[in-house]
Amino acid sequence: MQKTKKLIIVGTGETGLIAYEYFQFDSEYEVMAFSINEKYIKDKELNNLPIVAFEILEESYPANEYEVYVAISSGKLNRNRARVYSEVKEKGYKCASYISSQAFVWRNVEIGENCFIFEDNTLQPFVKIGNNVTLWSGNHIGHNSIIKDNCFISSHCVISGFCEIGENSFLGVNCTIENNTTIAKDNFIGAGALIQKNTNEKEFYQVKQTELSKVNTHRLFRIKEDWWSGRKKV
Repeated sequence: MQKTKKLIIVGTGETGLIAYEYFQFDSEYEVMAFSINEKYIKDKELNNLPIVAFEILEESYPANEYEVYVAISSGKLNRNRARVYSEVKEKGYKCASYISSQAFVWRNVEIGENCFIFEDNTLQPFVKIGNNVTLWSGNHIGHNSIIKDNCFISSHCVISGFCEIGENSFLGVNCTIENNTTIAKDNFIGAGALIQKNTNEKEFYQVKQTELSKVNTHRLFRIKEDWWSGRKKV
């Protein structure tokens, strides 16, 4: 893919390295450098690219020539990513969004800044995605649904049609949001949860872990502890 834009990734952790892989090898962006706050810099380079102090980023990488992606995960209900995104905007940068070439995004879907849409996501007609939203791999976003700013949607979530996901909310793997349901801001929807009614702000939904069986695997499959040690050597 031809590189026509230059990008700085803010963040050098796991999320930053993942962002580098996708932007560098599946987008029109050429990653030029990484950036973090000066007090956290331990090395001069990452992936053979310079690590620049965020406080002076614009001195070497002016906002009229470079875009930025804030590569921070969902810590503190997305507050960390939202704060740094705001700081980047205050410096005058445009924030890049990544959309995987392996995602299905209908022609009239709207996607904001600093979004990251992984492979195997399906975004149906009239979907609207706000700013600073992460859609990890394999999600279904139904028609006419809205995901507001600073949300993190993990993997294999089903957001049905005409739903709304409020600001800063987190959706855990394999959760399901039924048609015409509104998730209020600052919600945490745990893995495997089923939400069928509108929620209130700051609510936390969690499904209990599958019950541990009283029968262990050796008893289930009739495995004797000395089965291997008692075999005749060849």
